[in-house]
Amino acid sequence: MAGANGGRKKVTVVGAGMVGGTVAQMLALRDYADIVLVDIVEGLPQGKALDLAQAGPVLGYDTRLAGTNGYAETAGSDVIVITSGIARKPGMSRDDLLRTNMGIVRSVTEQVVPGSPDAVVVVVSNPLDAMCHVAFDAAGLPRERVLGMAGVLDSARFRTFIAMELDVSVEDVSGFVLGGHGDTMVPLSRYSTVAGIPITELLPPERVRAIEERTANGGAEIVGLLKTGSAYYAPGTSVVQMVDAILLDKRRVLPASVLLQGEYGIEGLFVGVPVKLGAGGLTQIMEVTLTDAERAALHKSAGAVRELVDAMAGMD
Repeated sequence: MAGANGGRKKVTVVGAGMVGGTVAQMLALRDYADIVLVDIVEGLPQGKALDLAQAGPVLGYDTRLAGTNGYAETAGSDVIVITSGIARKPGMSRDDLLRTNMGIVRSVTEQVVPGSPDAVVVVVSNPLDAMCHVAFDAAGLPRERVLGMAGVLDSARFRTFIAMELDVSVEDVSGFVLGGHGDTMVPLSRYSTVAGIPITELLPPERVRAIEERTANGGAEIVGLLKTGSAYYAPGTSVVQMVDAILLDKRRVLPASVLLQGEYGIEGLFVGVPVKLGAGGLTQIMEVTLTDAERAALHKSAGAVRELVDAMAGMD
């Protein structure tokens, strides 16, 4: 699957805010794909693309970057990353956020997918799992090619906190997270390891629980500190790990939100589970054995996603 520009792959990033800008920056450093930044704000994607292009001579990349307020330039994309949407503002109800972002994600998907019918779509907009449903319905693509990025970020947070607690390199820490993106996520500590040793062997249960809770509230913790926005460095970098796996056909086993069709006993919902990512997107859903408590927690998380999907159905 060669990109439209000869041998180079092409990635479109819709939404040139802090997350989208970080995705473009990290991808430019990879130097294997050309990047189109799309945003409705005039000048914003063009300015960020030009700024990133001017970093090329310093950092040594030849990535071609374009900024646009339309979709013509996105045609022939191999991967489309959707970060569009508004952040929840003080006093805004969950339904208001849901209604607004549902409209934005649907509109974006309907405009960007026709020009890139072979693309893999990676959804980043919140509420993440619900927005995957919107993009999936609007895109008309097979489930292998519509994925949600949340699990990579959640497991990165989990791994960070484990490394901090044990004073070890994050490179030796593997974290396992299931479920929806938000406070119902299910960090699986017995499958999370330091150099292959389960963290449950290295830490007392109360420390493990504290790390799990901090992970589930990882986004809110950053929002509380920043006060004027939400996280973007780790989310943007997490997207790039998924794009790497897809465009370089790496067969990485990563947690992602995918449409389950009976796996883990869940039918017709986008929920975060470990998957194998390669060329063409989802190549396999990895099913692991769960304890009764873990399965119950996963199904509770899926129930929270179901509530959002039902609420959206009532808004149409």
